Amino acid sequence: MRRRLLALVCVSASLLTGCGLMPGGGTERHTVTVWLMRHSASQEFLDRFTEDFERTHPGLDLDIRIQEWTGIGEKVQTALETAGEDGPDVIEVGNTQVAQYAEGDGLLDLTLESMRDWGRDDWLPGLAEPGKWGTQQYGIPWYAANRVVVYRKDLFRQAGVTAPPKTRDEWLAVTERLDTGGNQGIYLAGQDWYTLAGFIWEEGGELAEERGGVWRGALDSPAALRGMDFYRRLQALGDGPVDADEEHPPQAGVFARGRVAQIVAVPGLARAVVQQNPDLEDELGYFPVPGRTAGKPGAVFTGGSDLVVPANTGSREGAVEVVAALAGARWNTELARTMNYVPNKASLAGSVAGEEGVAAMAAGAAQGRATPITPEWGEVEADNPIKEYMTAVLTGADPATEAGRASRRITETLDFDPR
Repeated sequence: MRRRLLALVCVSASLLTGCGLMPGGGTERHTVTVWLMRHSASQEFLDRFTEDFERTHPGLDLDIRIQEWTGIGEKVQTALETAGEDGPDVIEVGNTQVAQYAEGDGLLDLTLESMRDWGRDDWLPGLAEPGKWGTQQYGIPWYAANRVVVYRKDLFRQAGVTAPPKTRDEWLAVTERLDTGGNQGIYLAGQDWYTLAGFIWEEGGELAEERGGVWRGALDSPAALRGMDFYRRLQALGDGPVDADEEHPPQAGVFARGRVAQIVAVPGLARAVVQQNPDLEDELGYFPVPGRTAGKPGAVFTGGSDLVVPANTGSREGAVEVVAALAGARWNTELARTMNYVPNKASLAGSVAGEEGVAAMAAGAAQGRATPITPEWGEVEADNPIKEYMTAVLTGADPATEAGRASRRITETLDFDPR
């Protein structure tokens, strides 16, 4: 009888816990493979996270593999389509890339965990929205970065400007005041279309809109045209090239060498500026891109990364635990402090308040947006009629005509059917 009772206990336990998984009974360990991108997190951060995660999850080992951005799209697609024990269980992807991976049913639906456990309603919209495909959440926000205004405190003082502007009208007035005596009020390249996107969104416009399942370019709407007009007026208060973007030439070098009062960039660009001109180390300040009213910053494009779980993962539970830890308040805050990122939730912004540039970025991130959530948007960026549109307007062409032409090209690209 005693042997039968022991056998029943053993069978019942195995049904509940699985063979070999009883506490203290030689727990079987599982490895969770995580693909993270180079420079997204420091090695010191990853070492601390791994040690803590494995200590608090005694049945799991982490295998973090660093990937390069170049060619990552094809590599991820291959991993999603190929089942194998050596494949990734968690992948860091760009926030605007989630749709292209989710479209082919390659990602695990994490909607339930997002709503029940992870506080989805508090996520930054610029990370959360592009992490959706349809109504389902596939991408889990990890960190964000967005543009702010980086300015020269010394040139502001010389012009008698005692505080950063709070509204777009004030920004134009201050920039005009700075644009004198051999100084550029602002260096704004003519094809900086990410900055233009923020101005369009601030006016209530869109780059493209979906209606009835069909995407169409929307640069020719009255709101989008107002955004372009603001860009034109601001860009004229400096000597930025009208036929090039912010990397041609790199605006960090222009800012470092010239008498430029402002640029629009991520705060991290200041490091490159100071490397080229150490005299500016104590003269750089930051403020959010101003909005139409003083009550809140202007809309900005939010870049950054989401975490996804391949549908073919062999370690679903372990993968979910890794995502929960990386995107949770403790380690997300640690990452933001370590790497000068914006945390994934507005409620965590206070954790980076001590760093001026990151604090300005976090304030702007609350108004952050992402590019249209469609897998074909990458093709639009590759062809990029927005840049050509901007140059045409800045060289005197009719804005409405050029916006209509660019919008039609966007529509043709988004509506492309290879069949």
